Amino acid sequence: MPSRTDQNWRHGAVMLDQQHTRFALWAPDAKEVSVEFENGPAQALQPKEDGWFVLDAACAAGTRYRYRVTLDPENTLTVPDPASRAQDGDVHGYSIVVDQSAYQWQNPGWQGRPWHEAVIYELHVGVLGGYEGVEQRLQHLVDTGITAIELMPIAQFPGDRNWGYDGVLPYATQSSYGTPDQLKHLIDTAHGLGLAVILDVVYNHFGPDGNYLGAYAKHFFRSDKKTPWGDAIDFRRDEVRDFFIGNTMMWLQDYRFDGLRFDAVHAIEDPTFLEDLARQVRDTLGRERHVWLTLENEHNEATRMAQGYDAQWNDDGHNTLHVLLTGETDAYYTDFAEKPTQKLARLLGEGFVYQGEATRHGHTRGEPSGHLPPTSFVLFLQNHDQIGNRAFGERLIQLSPPQALQAATALLLLSPMIPMMFMGDEWGASEPFLFFTDFHDELADAVREGRRGEFKDFAAFKDPAKREQIPDPNALKTFEASRPAFDALLLETDKGQDHRNWLALYKQLLEIRRTELFPRLAGAKALGVTELGDKAVSARWQLGDGSELRIDLNLGTEAVSTDDLTASRILYQSQPNSAELSSHGTLNQYTAVVSLKSSDAVEEQDEQ
Repeated sequence: MPSRTDQNWRHGAVMLDQQHTRFALWAPDAKEVSVEFENGPAQALQPKEDGWFVLDAACAAGTRYRYRVTLDPENTLTVPDPASRAQDGDVHGYSIVVDQSAYQWQNPGWQGRPWHEAVIYELHVGVLGGYEGVEQRLQHLVDTGITAIELMPIAQFPGDRNWGYDGVLPYATQSSYGTPDQLKHLIDTAHGLGLAVILDVVYNHFGPDGNYLGAYAKHFFRSDKKTPWGDAIDFRRDEVRDFFIGNTMMWLQDYRFDGLRFDAVHAIEDPTFLEDLARQVRDTLGRERHVWLTLENEHNEATRMAQGYDAQWNDDGHNTLHVLLTGETDAYYTDFAEKPTQKLARLLGEGFVYQGEATRHGHTRGEPSGHLPPTSFVLFLQNHDQIGNRAFGERLIQLSPPQALQAATALLLLSPMIPMMFMGDEWGASEPFLFFTDFHDELADAVREGRRGEFKDFAAFKDPAKREQIPDPNALKTFEASRPAFDALLLETDKGQDHRNWLALYKQLLEIRRTELFPRLAGAKALGVTELGDKAVSARWQLGDGSELRIDLNLGTEAVSTDDLTASRILYQSQPNSAELSSHGTLNQYTAVVSLKSSDAVEEQDEQ
């Protein structure tokens, strides 16, 4: 990003050279602002137009500072920098001046990977032991066939543990995870191994503790629009847009992240902000570097794909497959309980299930998506939300017949959609991923009860007896219980062998994806899906080289009839002899058969 000018302030403390730093705070409701240093006298920031206060000061990297904001003679606040690049401890403490140019990159020529090669592994930095702990797992992920890791949010939040969606200082890396340079080292190491790194960012709200913006910049928010977290952020204001777009550019330029996943963008009220953000990213970084921009968007807005975004998370895909695998139909799964096989066919053929239809609440949801390529959708069987929003954090391996889950995993990893898994999926981890925070006193009580109320439609949250057993989000043991026990792979027991079998399955499927699908995915499009029976479909896609990928999937308990596969090459069968049976027109229960028909065979068939 270019250096700031007097007409174009960048938020926060930015070093001008090795000994000088420019401090800039947008505080339109303040009368005076000064910067207080941990060691040294305070200095007044100079008022500028449009509510800015600015100071160029002799100040080196590592300096601890905070702002003293005077609202009126009787009302003065001492606050951290809202654009702090690092904190000395918690969100209420001193901010730290960071020299973003100090780190010496070992892989400066890395330009990323093309989107169609994405195989995403979502992880939580805290439960894996901070940035250094994640780095220790990278070789395992590469060996498995993962091509990208996605970090849950790392913006500074209150306390030492949190999912990350309660962040209040979006520019600062969470201090309990490590330093900014340790984060850069993690990313640098990943690049050296051929791994892309994505960051989950939250631009739709701030957490409930430590956000002081409303006190001195009340117009950062708008009281006429509400979100589940309170007043909406006012993206109509240039200073607010610049705050978040500047944050995006910091992660992509200073830290060299390969992409961002934008959380819950349906809660961002201004419809133009996301379009402007993507345009600035693409214009600034150009096309030589592969930068992935993905969305979580409950509105299923297919039009976003024409605005510079690569893909959206396909919650419809998860919800449909969850109903088919588990039989659960409470809470939001109610929308997928009726005709789930038909919904499975639609999501494989058109992307979104809901494309304008009404949900259980009577609201229409979604836009037509059948024109989009399958790589516009991130498909997953599990993620942090779908495990962690359960009262006890159970994983699918505890909820689904293992052979059915194996077949669904083949669909996940070998369909042309972009696959994503949650940490531990690749070896069948059974540890829960629970909701955890580090709040105290009344806020801790409010979060505990609010969480139970938010998901009251789930059976476990309704049952009074079970309700009392739900782990306390603020208890340290809840966080500790959420750590995947990777050492289980080393156990010389049947359970250890089962974990190794799951890992072998993931390696096998991802090797097939690397060798057979990566070269052919660009330009893929859906050809059609046939319902074969209850919980069974046959889906076909034309790949970029003209070949035809087919996945026959039966998640039901009864065998179904299917077309023969004599002209196709079998890439994978989830059970022995599945392909042979399918060639004779039968697809057994809990079975997936993945096949590929060459472009020559497709042409020959078309001629006939």
